[in-house]
Amino acid sequence: MEFLEFLFIIVLILWVIRMVARIVLPMLFQKIVNKAQQQQQNYQQNYTSNAKPGSVKIDHIPQQQKGKIPDSEGDFIDYEEIK
Repeated sequence: MEFLEFLFIIVLILWVIRMVARIVLPMLFQKIVNKAQQQQQNYQQNYTSNAKPGSVKIDHIPQQQKGKIPDSEGDFIDYEEIK
């Protein structure tokens, strides 16, 4: 008898968790999606308000490497076809 009561309680608890999850999870996901959309809109507004049309800003110009071999120069190995 105790085993049947235990199984009944377990099934009841799982059923309640399932019902609560059906109600709570969609609201939670909708809240997360809305928050992500709001952050994206804020980012786009900040980006477009900081950008000035027609201007280019260069923060860093890398130095050219002097020891680099150009692509036109390189090793050429002769080979013979073996028949």
